[in-house]
Amino acid sequence: MRAKSNPLNIFEFEKLAKEFLSKEEFDFIAGGATDEITLERTRRIYDSIILRPRMLTDVSKVDTSTTVLGESIRFPVLLAPSGGHRKAHPDGELATARAAGRLGIGIVLSINASYTLEEVADVASGPKWFQQYMFKDRGLTRNMAERAKGKGYTALCITVDTKGVQPKRERNIHNKYAITNSPNLPASEEGFWNNVSGDSLYDYGLSDPSADWNYLEWLVSNTTLPVVVKGIMTKEDAQLCIEHGAKAIIVSNHGGRHLDTTFATIEVLPEIVEVISNRIEIYLDGGIRRGTDVLKAIALGARAVLIGRPIFWGLAVAGESGLTEVLQILYDEFIRALIQCGYHDLNSVDVSLVGLRSPLENHLS
Repeated sequence: MRAKSNPLNIFEFEKLAKEFLSKEEFDFIAGGATDEITLERTRRIYDSIILRPRMLTDVSKVDTSTTVLGESIRFPVLLAPSGGHRKAHPDGELATARAAGRLGIGIVLSINASYTLEEVADVASGPKWFQQYMFKDRGLTRNMAERAKGKGYTALCITVDTKGVQPKRERNIHNKYAITNSPNLPASEEGFWNNVSGDSLYDYGLSDPSADWNYLEWLVSNTTLPVVVKGIMTKEDAQLCIEHGAKAIIVSNHGGRHLDTTFATIEVLPEIVEVISNRIEIYLDGGIRRGTDVLKAIALGARAVLIGRPIFWGLAVAGESGLTEVLQILYDEFIRALIQCGYHDLNSVDVSLVGLRSPLENHLS
């Protein structure tokens, strides 16, 4: 590890990563849209959710494992689709996939990855899903899904919270930040990069701003991969995902990078869980930094969570070993919290574990 002292938590990894990344790259990774209010709100909400530990329960044997779409993972964490891991380390997504495999968890590879989906598949040992968009060219949409299936990806993650308009990320504007090509881009489209500025070609160039629920239904019927819809923030859209064939959803606000002043994802999770009623699986991303954050999300109904920015912090500090340490820290914090709250597995964790209002309010109001 390049750091003079080993970081003890993900926040310390972030602080160290700032030393190894250029200002432009650090701001691209850490930043959000406009005033970044959603970023600040998310941390505040997690900190305001209080745990209610139970005593005298048998925790002599603890099982943190779960399944995602039928595939086993060691604990309820996946690596979120986030483009360009080479921004943080030359090994990029290759290191990311290997670190995920070491910890026994899965990776959702972004179409904007800095290595091809084939190269990453060759080094991945855990569950692997592929993320893409609904393109204007439906042939491209279908072909990318088939390409992923051919390399053993077991689910297709479709990001739906990009609407063809570039978000206002003011850090990037100040830094005159420019994107780089993704090797997953079809060769016939390479020249298109010369006319694109911003953060993602697929967000603002090839993705279809007219895509609707009928497009989702078409995609579901044109791939044998289960479709996971990423970017759901309301119970209404969660219900529509079920009606149009999705097998799972990711409650996500794109890490506060597209639209500012939204709710934190953890805030809207309970109403989505209520309307879904176990008909499809629910995952959540956004702001996970502590093992207790993971536990709170599980208690509120998520099957697993995804982490994004911490991937970059770990890679920037020490490549594959740095990310492995980030994941190990999260695992250690999670199992510690699970035991200290009196649970030996995830099956019995429910909303009774958490609270928001102080019990004093009931007695002193």
